[in-house]
Amino acid sequence: MTGWLRSLIAAAILAAAPAAGAETTRSILTFDDLHGWAEDDHAAALSVFLNTCGDLGGPDWRALCATARSHKPEAARAFFELFFRPVLIEDGNPPLFTGYFEPELDGARHRTDRFRFPVYRMPPEARGDGPWLTRQELLTGDVMQGRGLEIAWVDDPVELFFLQIQGSGRIRLPDGTALRVGYGGANGHPYRSIGVEMVRRGLLGAHEVSARMIRAWVRKNPEAGAELLMHNPSYVFFREVSRVAPDRGPLGAMNRSITAMRSVAVDPAFVPLGAPVWVEKDGAAPLRRLMIAQDTGAAIKGAQRADIFFGTGDAAGQAAGRLKDPGRMVVLLPIQRAYAMLPDEF
Repeated sequence: MTGWLRSLIAAAILAAAPAAGAETTRSILTFDDLHGWAEDDHAAALSVFLNTCGDLGGPDWRALCATARSHKPEAARAFFELFFRPVLIEDGNPPLFTGYFEPELDGARHRTDRFRFPVYRMPPEARGDGPWLTRQELLTGDVMQGRGLEIAWVDDPVELFFLQIQGSGRIRLPDGTALRVGYGGANGHPYRSIGVEMVRRGLLGAHEVSARMIRAWVRKNPEAGAELLMHNPSYVFFREVSRVAPDRGPLGAMNRSITAMRSVAVDPAFVPLGAPVWVEKDGAAPLRRLMIAQDTGAAIKGAQRADIFFGTGDAAGQAAGRLKDPGRMVVLLPIQRAYAMLPDEF
């Protein structure tokens, strides 16, 4: 699972409450109903679909995956139009698109005067059913000391905090190589939004809350900032991810690399992981693109809630942080599966 905490800051401010009594509805559309469909790069979407379609369950999905592998890129659009139907799934909540990314931090394998903040792997006793120690208890006590649980050490506690929110990232080492880490577990405590707490304390206005503003305030006020971060009792542990090639994206919820601007995190209660989804994101920079549902997130709840993966590094992070837009997401499902979802009276 990648980024199980990501987008919670935005979600705490922006996510609407579930519509009271709302029922989930499903409507079958045509490909002509998908705005911008003809102009997309369907071959790029097919390539990403092939990365995870072998993990989809059900004979219909397996047959489609086998067929997809035999299709030439120039026939990608025909493949989707022939074997799928667009299904609009709605649950009464307004659509919301946000973005996430894979951060990059500077660090080292061993502690130095510069690299003083540890990236921990999960200790065995934290894997119990109930909550374990809080963030404050972990970082101010000695329970983690002298056990060899450090994967690496980084130079910025604020970036380490946001690495935990994203759930995966790369650590640039002094020799020019990079170490990749992925989500390895958590201490079982619920996430408390730092953004919401800053608004409550009068430190920021609700309209000002963003990862950039939180970073800036904590760095400007290091002592008060350290105390503020402890407001979130949740703590994420990591694991080293060595099997992913450096030029590939981080692992998503399907344990496969995700692809910038073609992979999207969804709520699997509504959208099957691995399914193609047509994204119509509105806002200042409209986006019309066929993506693949390859990830999840704790804040990604609802039929029309999606998190778009922007890639790795600072530029990707800045672009992802600006994204809080309405729109529409349409799921592409195998034909028989799509019609089977409709009510009997259809």
